[in-house]
Amino acid sequence: MLVLTRRAGESVMIGNDVTITVLEARGEVIRLGIQAPRDVQVHREEVFRELQSANRQAASPTDDAVKAVTELLQTPDDSG
Repeated sequence: MLVLTRRAGESVMIGNDVTITVLEARGEVIRLGIQAPRDVQVHREEVFRELQSANRQAASPTDDAVKAVTELLQTPDDSG
């Protein structure tokens, strides 16, 4: 992990396209501005983790769905 000290108005570059600027520091709260291309997703970590969890759940079949597919695959073919 890279650890940097920045003051309000100072920035950090990530690659050629992403700039993170410290906008304000008040006690333990820091406001950051992030400038990135539209195709780069930027999320707070807790939002990112929630999105990952929701995507995993959406991609996981329910037990009923697995049972239905299993039954379809086990049904004899009537076209004989």
